[in-house]
Amino acid sequence: MLLKRLRRRRGEQTDQDAAVQPTRRRFAAVRRLLRRSTLREADWDALEEQLIGADLGPALVMELLDELRQAVRSEGAADPEAARALLARRLLEALGGADASFASGRPPQVVFMVGVNGVGKTTSIAKLAHLLQAEGRSVVLAAGDTFRAGAIEQLQIWGRRIGAPVVAHQPGSDPGAVIYDAIDAAAARGVEYVIADSAGRQHTNVNLMGELAKMRRVAARKTPGAPHEVLLALDALTGQNGVRQAQGFLDTAGVSGIVLTKLDSSAKGGAAFAVARGIGAPIKFIGTGERVEDFAPFDPRGFVDALLAPQADDETSEAAA
Repeated sequence: MLLKRLRRRRGEQTDQDAAVQPTRRRFAAVRRLLRRSTLREADWDALEEQLIGADLGPALVMELLDELRQAVRSEGAADPEAARALLARRLLEALGGADASFASGRPPQVVFMVGVNGVGKTTSIAKLAHLLQAEGRSVVLAAGDTFRAGAIEQLQIWGRRIGAPVVAHQPGSDPGAVIYDAIDAAAARGVEYVIADSAGRQHTNVNLMGELAKMRRVAARKTPGAPHEVLLALDALTGQNGVRQAQGFLDTAGVSGIVLTKLDSSAKGGAAFAVARGIGAPIKFIGTGERVEDFAPFDPRGFVDALLAPQADDETSEAAA
């Protein structure tokens, strides 16, 4: 699938490695605790505090610690490496494993981006388009957030910046018609991807949710299997609140993957685990900075390894946390 090819071309995922630094420092105390052959009750309390502080969420933390306690008590599991490996495996499972596929096939492939205002939804559309263009893919952007004039203008500005055509109608117009015209334009030009914006207040507005459902129906009528991806943009800084914000999109939008934005700005990147687990969809992309290039396919195993593998700077990290 396309996303896996993107990852291989990016090699060691240096963008993700850089973005995860604040969270890695947060996990320094966890790594040190897991090096001990014997964990006292105070150590378990400290481990719980550190994991909750990283925003994994209380439910997941309790499950992880209960299983870890049992493993440490069992024969052979007192080995710190065995305990670390168990925690790594369970965290990887919470992320949904390595399901990193992304829409590919007969063009045009239609991608919807959904999410509340302020999470970086429109910027993520531009970054995804830029990433695809860097791989030689052609893209049309669809200004489906007709609810806000500013959203249309913002997408048009991004389109000019990255050299991608934008299909837009007047503010207040039918977003379904925007999708219809964007798919038509892509088909006529042989463009591979249509990436569509959507209204950010949908989760609190029944009418806007209805419009999103209509956008899905229009896309499905225009091209088989569309929308082929529905990506939910979530701000890593909001953590557990982001999961609650997302609930309103899940039934209507048919979310297939998550874009976790602003990961580089948060020492609570552990929210990635709670988000993927709470929504039941894999994280497919992460925002790693402010530039249009700062966007990468998410590598679940690399993310977990970065947090739990012993680091040479653990002592320094503790002082900085």
